[in-house]
Amino acid sequence: MQRTLFILLTITLLFTACSTEDDSFVMHNIKGYTIEDGQLIGFDAIVVQNGLVLDRGSSDDMQYQYADFTSIDGEGRTLIPGLIDAHAHVMGLGYQQLDVNVQGIRSLDETLEKIAEYAEENPDMEWIQGRGWNQVLWEENEFPTAEDLDRVVSDRPVYLTRVDGHAAWVNTKAMELAGIDRDTPDIQGGVIRRDEDGNATGILVDATMSYVRDIIPGRTPEESELALELALEEMARHGITSVHDARTDVSTWEMYKRFADNGDMITRIYAMIAGAGETFDEMAAEGPVNSYSDDLLALRSVKISSDGALGSRGAAMIEEYSDDPGNYGLLFFDQDELNGMLLKGASAGFQMNIHAIGDAANLQVLDGFEYVQNELGDQSGLRHRIEHAQIVQPDDIPRFVELNLIASMQPTHATSDMNMAEDRVGPDRMEGAYAWQTFLDQGTVIAGGSDFPVENVNPFYGLYSAVTRKDHDGMPPGGWYSEHTMSRIEALTAFTIDAAYAAHQEDVIGTLEVGKWADFILIDRDIFEVDASEIWQTEVLETWVGGRKVFEKE
Repeated sequence: MQRTLFILLTITLLFTACSTEDDSFVMHNIKGYTIEDGQLIGFDAIVVQNGLVLDRGSSDDMQYQYADFTSIDGEGRTLIPGLIDAHAHVMGLGYQQLDVNVQGIRSLDETLEKIAEYAEENPDMEWIQGRGWNQVLWEENEFPTAEDLDRVVSDRPVYLTRVDGHAAWVNTKAMELAGIDRDTPDIQGGVIRRDEDGNATGILVDATMSYVRDIIPGRTPEESELALELALEEMARHGITSVHDARTDVSTWEMYKRFADNGDMITRIYAMIAGAGETFDEMAAEGPVNSYSDDLLALRSVKISSDGALGSRGAAMIEEYSDDPGNYGLLFFDQDELNGMLLKGASAGFQMNIHAIGDAANLQVLDGFEYVQNELGDQSGLRHRIEHAQIVQPDDIPRFVELNLIASMQPTHATSDMNMAEDRVGPDRMEGAYAWQTFLDQGTVIAGGSDFPVENVNPFYGLYSAVTRKDHDGMPPGGWYSEHTMSRIEALTAFTIDAAYAAHQEDVIGTLEVGKWADFILIDRDIFEVDASEIWQTEVLETWVGGRKVFEKE
C-alpha cells in the first residue's frame, strides 16, 4: 500500500508540474523537423493556437507575425513530431511496473532471485504475477520448469508470462489450482510442454495459458487505474504522443473514456477491440468510434491473433522448425474460422488487424483477407493490417499490395530476435524475414511500433534498430541482414505519418502541418545529424500533446 501511495503521489506531482501554456504561443529558436510527402522539412519556429498548429517558419517571421502570442524560447533544441507506436499493450506496460519484471535478466538463477525478492516484499499477495523471462538469453537456453519456481515460491501460485506474452511459466501450486496434470489435454492453438514421462513441466504455450490465467483473480479498479497512470507517464516520458492499443476490452475502454473526460488522458489511444467474439459484439454495437474527445481516443479496429511467437516456437510455419524437427508451431484457428471473424468485423466497418508471425500464419491471413475482398469487394478504405508480418514467404509479400494491406512491424523485434531467428527457421526462410525494404520498395505502408512491454517502450530504440539493425553494442558490425535497413527519414515516417495513416488519422496527427494537432517533442540531439550509433541514446526533454505540455525532464 505504501508503494502504491508513493507512485500515486509521484504521478500527481508530475502532471501538476506539466501545466498547460497559454492557448496561443510561438515556440522559437528550435531546430524543427517534420515529414511532408516523404521529404524532411525544417523550420525554426512553430505557432500553436487552441492546440493546433497555426503556422511555422523562421523565428524572426513567426515572432513578428504573432507578436501578441506567448513567446517560448526553444533554446536551440531539436523538435520533431510526437512519435506514434502502432502496436503496443498499454495496460501491460502499466501492470509490468506493478508486478515482478524479469525482462532482460540473463540467467535462470538471477531470474529466480528476482522472483524470490518480489515474493518476500509482497507477503500478502495471493498470486505472484509478472512477465519478461526469456530462456534464449540464459546460458542453459532451455525452458524453465515448475520445479525451478517451487524452489523460491511454493506457498502461493506463480504465473509469469514469457517476454513475448505467448507462453507462461507456472509453479506446482498454480498447476494444482488449475487442475493441470499428465491427463490435461492440449487445446487448439496451444501446447502444454511435457517431460519424457508425459508430465506437465510448468510451461504453457499460447492457448493453454488460459488453464491458469482464467483462475487468477481479476485486477481491482484501483489497480487498473494506477496501471494506466503509470503507462501514460512512461509513454509521455519517452515521447510517445499516440499509441495503438492491441486488444482493448470493455472495462479498459470505459476507463480510457473516463480519463479522457476528466482531462487525464495525456496520450492518444487508438484502440483495437479484443477479438471478434462477445467482446466485439458489445463494443461494436454502435459501430466504429472514429474520434472521441478531440481525437484522444478512437475505436475502429479489431485485433485477432492467428499464431504464437518465434521465441517459444509457437509461430506457425509451413515447414518444420529448423531447430526443432517435427514442430510446425501453432495456428489458432482453421481457415474457415478466421475467414468468418474477418468477414464479421469488416462487414461492420472495422479495420481488422491480425497478428501473424510465421509464414504459415501470414499465408492464412492473406488468404483470409482475399476471401473478405471477394465477399465484400474493395477493402482499401478500411486499411486492414497484418501485425508483425515477421516471416513471410517471398512470393506472398506482393499480396500485401494486391490486398491493400498495411504491414504493422516492430523494428526492435528484428534486433531482439537475431540471436535465435535463423536457428528457428534456417537461412533459406530469412529472405522473407523482417523484410522492411522489400515491403517499402513495393509501396507497402509500414506502421512502426514496439509491441511494448514485449520490447522496451522507448521508441528511439525502434528508430535505431530500423536504421542500423544492430544491438546497442553495435553488433553485428555491418548490421543484421543490412539490406533491409531503413533511412532515417523512412524510420521517422514509420513512427509518425505512416503510423497515423494506419489509424485513419493522417489528417489530424503524424506531421506538424497547419491545422493538425500540435503533438511534438523536444529532444536532446539532432537524430538526423548525429552518428547512427547514438540514436538509441536520445532523451526526451519535453512532450506536448495538443499544445499541452505533458512531460518535462527534470
